[in-house]
Amino acid sequence: QEQLVESGGGLVQPGGSLKLTCTTPGRAFSANTWAWFRQTPGLDREFVAAIKFSGDSFYSEAVKDRFTISRDYHKNTVYLQMNTLSPEDTAVYYCAAVSRTANVTLSQYQFWGQGTQVTVSS
Repeated sequence: QEQLVESGGGLVQPGGSLKLTCTTPGRAFSANTWAWFRQTPGLDREFVAAIKFSGDSFYSEAVKDRFTISRDYHKNTVYLQMNTLSPEDTAVYYCAAVSRTANVTLSQYQFWGQGTQVTVSS
């Protein structure tokens, strides 16, 4: 199974920004839809943002207008720019991908990373 690798997490103050990166080191990898999900202890993993091969992107209401997902086709890399962060954004963020068109449903995604911790705290 392809392994995705996330990076860029860390500790940031409320109102700050972070940029997460998701890559596929090693083998060539082609995906139609890439997404970011997040999970806090005791809660289900939730959808954050996704971007399709066409470039169309969509977001959860919780992050819309604050987060931006983008992809670099040549580098096979996906990014999540997170602005105006609040403590409620604290979670482990996971990158996911699938070879076909997908939406917000977690079970649609074939490939996952190990996650990167984002902590928003003063």
